[in-house]
Amino acid sequence: MKNITVIGAGTMGNGIAHVFAQNGFQVSLVDISENALQKALSSISNNLDRMLAKEKISQQTKVATLNSIQTFTELKKGIINADLVIEAATENLALKKKIFSQIDELAPASSILATNTSSISITEIASVTNRPEMVIGMHFMNPVPIMKLIEVIRGYSTSDEVTHKIMGLSKTLGKVPVEVNDYPGFIANRILMPMINEAIYSLYESVAGVYEIDTVMKLGMAHPMGPLQLADFIGLDVCLSILKVLFDGFGNPKYAPCPLLVNMVMAGKLGIKSGEGFYDYGASKKAETVSSQFK
Repeated sequence: MKNITVIGAGTMGNGIAHVFAQNGFQVSLVDISENALQKALSSISNNLDRMLAKEKISQQTKVATLNSIQTFTELKKGIINADLVIEAATENLALKKKIFSQIDELAPASSILATNTSSISITEIASVTNRPEMVIGMHFMNPVPIMKLIEVIRGYSTSDEVTHKIMGLSKTLGKVPVEVNDYPGFIANRILMPMINEAIYSLYESVAGVYEIDTVMKLGMAHPMGPLQLADFIGLDVCLSILKVLFDGFGNPKYAPCPLLVNMVMAGKLGIKSGEGFYDYGASKKAETVSSQFK
């Protein structure tokens, strides 16, 4: 596989494009927004500059990486030569099914179709295509250029051949692929999200404050980041979406989202992306706990 198409130029999409381009692949980055594409290229360039400053890459590598990325606002043009298509759009089932229906029609018959979903059923996404055996999950971790893990998720019909190809491809990126089966939340979020949700419940029930909860998990459990700060980093809307997938998929009340999380998302307090969540990310960029009720 030489030609990679990434659909969606947001945080995950530009990170995926960056990693493939840096490892010698030709990347087509597709988004309906030209502004989003330009922001993505700027983010990739800035991330490469940081790596250059730390002497992790050379100037030649930076230039080659950027030269390996082409951008498109028209899906058909960006997908025509793809050996692998990776969808990295918003975590919304209806949207993903719409995209997969389109890429199934436009991509070469030999193309493997992957989704970067963090919780949505690979099997259901594959059901709108005529090649379910060639549909697979590639769940990259954020930030993509730094995090080593890729969850490789087999849908009900995903073939052994496709799985082996994606496992091998992931290794060529310097990543550590882990094969899992297609059940709600897979492994990473099936375990992570209940922990985050319980931390939010502990805050909601006034067991402890934001700082105290995160400090216990960092110093007591050796987590690099507390669960509430991590939720801010992921995006509270994304956390809520994943918890809903888990709750709907298993019908188990232990996955029911905390009312505080629901209210914060409705209020637009989404974490780092909105400037405020459990912490305040103001002009100083210093994470301070917000609201006296959280302290």
